[in-house]
Amino acid sequence: MIAFVFPGQGSQYIGMGKDLFENYEEVRAIFEESEKITGVSVKALSFEGPLEELTKTENLQVCITTVNIACFEVIKNQFREILSKLRFLAGHSLGEFSALYAAEVLSLEDTLLAVKERGRVMGEVGSSKPSGMYAVINLPFEKLEELVKSVPGVVVISNYNSPNQFVISGEEPYLTEVAEKAKSLSSKVIKLKVSAGFHSPLMERAQKVFTEFLKTLHWSDPKIPFVSAVSGKEETSATSIFELMTKQIVSPVKWISAVEYMYEKGVRIFVEVGPKKVLCGLISQILKDKEHRVYNVEDRVTLEQFSKEVKDLL
Repeated sequence: MIAFVFPGQGSQYIGMGKDLFENYEEVRAIFEESEKITGVSVKALSFEGPLEELTKTENLQVCITTVNIACFEVIKNQFREILSKLRFLAGHSLGEFSALYAAEVLSLEDTLLAVKERGRVMGEVGSSKPSGMYAVINLPFEKLEELVKSVPGVVVISNYNSPNQFVISGEEPYLTEVAEKAKSLSSKVIKLKVSAGFHSPLMERAQKVFTEFLKTLHWSDPKIPFVSAVSGKEETSATSIFELMTKQIVSPVKWISAVEYMYEKGVRIFVEVGPKKVLCGLISQILKDKEHRVYNVEDRVTLEQFSKEVKDLL
């Protein structure tokens, strides 16, 4: 069985989506529609940058979501029969909105308006107080938990990405203090290119504003099963998905739980739909020696690689 997973912030690069845009009519249509709905210069930012402008959360959330959706539409149109084998859809943080579009929980317009507003409120609240996020690699979870509790300010474990990688989020200078302590214990520490401490209590004001916005959208029950990275399991009703998405930006990303849930339900093939291979790497770390295959589809080369093998999957 197959799962499609959608990446979030951190997977961006200049040129993402360009190859598909130049070769597929449906991709051009989605980019045009995205610009019309959001007012964001998606083509210019995604294809030409500059990276500093693309990385601004109010631009980035719309651009990555547009590229993810465009990749999904190409796969869907090229391999219609694959949808019958598609067991689950899931996304990492921002990527959950792409998954909700693919599951037909939200329309294209509502998905794009949601991520535009999400980027706006997260960016606005983030600029009010110095904060950020660090990936901590190869430090035992219990040790990291200890470090987080050792500081008096707001620092939390915000992403459970894999057994080897967790992300901490919080306010400065406490966040950097925890990162330095982790480094001193021989773990690899990477400062993430984000504008604030997302998936933490620091986003409570953004959460309140965003919840009011989410109430204006039309939510449907998923047509393809959706696995939430907030709950770490399948969610079957529009009501439960809406509730989880109102809490998403203050809740940790339970990516390990989501992947393990899909595996336990029979998924052996994971396709990362969107730029880069970040989720492919995390999934392989989570499943380690278990039987599984990962693919990424982001341009014609990766689409062709996938298409060569997809015949055996169907």
